[in-house]
Parts: sequence; structure tokens; C-alpha cells
Amino acid sequence: MSDHVAALERRLGLLEDKEAVRALLLRGWRALDRGDWEAWSACWAEDAVLEFGPWGEIRGREAIRARVEEAESPYAAMQHHILNLHVEVEAAGGAAGDRATGIGYMWFVAVGGPAPGAVAAPYAMGGPYDWKFRRGPGRGWLVARQRLGVQWTHGADPLRAFE
Repeated sequence: MSDHVAALERRLGLLEDKEAVRALLLRGWRALDRGDWEAWSACWAEDAVLEFGPWGEIRGREAIRARVEEAESPYAAMQHHILNLHVEVEAAGGAAGDRATGIGYMWFVAVGGPAPGAVAAPYAMGGPYDWKFRRGPGRGWLVARQRLGVQWTHGADPLRAFE
């Protein structure tokens, strides 16, 4: 195989990995909007770590799922937006590696309260995302670590879920 073809295969592999990480986040965060906790938590490694400003550090996929589900499930509707996403895949020996990093911004909007049919003004927040990903054996890319900071909020959080 020529050096040109090998270089092209490496570049294509990196692009495919970047797209797979983006697809992981889109699939997972859309599952959050639907309240599909199983699909969302399947995007995380077993030993994943979530760092979220108000909550501190949470370790382990099941603990992360429990905390986020507790906070978000009472809302009637949510939208999780990932903005300005940038992903870098580690290159190992010139080939695609099993680790990646990502940065972006969160824009989260939620409506509704604990009473069925309750309508409240939207609550929104935003801040920076910082991710570490790794390729899981037989499972594709997974979130290994996520840091999420809150830089701004708008409206009142009627459930006080994000304190």
C-alpha cells in the first residue's frame, strides 16, 4: 500500500471517529429530551465521571443516571442543545486511537413543573462542556468524563433541580 493511500485511510478513520463521537452525543442528548434514561445512560462508560458545578463530582454510570433522572424527569419538556461542538481524536502511532476529547457549549431549556399539566415560564441555563471519550470494547465510543459549568441562567427553576 502506498504512503498516500495509508495517509488517506488514517484521515478517513479520524473523520469517521469524530462523526461517531458527534453521533453519540446527539443520540444521547436527544434521548434526554425524551426521558429515555436507558438510551442516555448507555452512552456513558461504566466508570464515567460527571462534574457539574452545583452538584460536584458524580462517579459511575448508574450514579450519574440516578442524579440526572431525579433532576430532569419532573419537567414536562426539555431541550438539550450542544453548540459549537469540537472533537479531537487521539492519534496513536499515526492511526486513530481509542481516546478523544470534545468541547462545546450547553443551552438547556425546560418547562413544566411537578403538577400534571402545569405550565411554567421556561427555565434555561448555559455553560461550557468539556468531554473525554473512549472507545468501549464492542460498544463504540462512550463518554468517560464530562465537565459542565453553568455560566448563566434565565428564569426560575421551579423544581430547584439544578442547585
